[in-house]
Amino acid sequence: MNINDLSSIIRQRRAIYPKTYDHNRTIERELLEVLLENANHAPTHKRTEPWRFRVFHTEASRAALGDYLSDFYRKNTPAELFSEEKMKKSGENPRLAGAVIAIIMQREPTESLPEWEEQAAVAMAVQNMWLSCTAIGLGCYWSTPKAALEPFDLLQLKPGEKPLGLLYIGWPIPSMPVIPAQRRPVSEKTIWI
Repeated sequence: MNINDLSSIIRQRRAIYPKTYDHNRTIERELLEVLLENANHAPTHKRTEPWRFRVFHTEASRAALGDYLSDFYRKNTPAELFSEEKMKKSGENPRLAGAVIAIIMQREPTESLPEWEEQAAVAMAVQNMWLSCTAIGLGCYWSTPKAALEPFDLLQLKPGEKPLGLLYIGWPIPSMPVIPAQRRPVSEKTIWI
């Protein structure tokens, strides 16, 4: 591999949403294990390795997650903000994905590191998965609705674990257009000293 290959993967990475996944195509467990192993090689201060994952891979587990998300939306959304369409979408998204990975942070027990460092390490683990998905043609999307940031039974959280969202993964429909990156030039964000 060279820098051009890596740059290409980084610049092709996109949020690809569940409604654009090929729902008839499964994701093999072995492939998910590769993504998780790549996540496991993220940088981590003091080697705390704060990332934890819960994988909703079976149709039944994704349906249970969808039921939880739509039920949470129904129970926790004020009437003036409630949308039947949003409730339906929150329940359907896990069912449309080939897998959903709950992203969890495990704080180091003595909390000797600032929480933001642990969150940053988890985000880097997610980026490793996202870039891996891009390299093999999988689509993914990191979703952070309130329901996914609250502890809930399906996650089987351990003491010190905190949910940070859901990573939806699926094979994109081949006919979906690739949207070019929209970034302002890095020169507008850089000062050389």
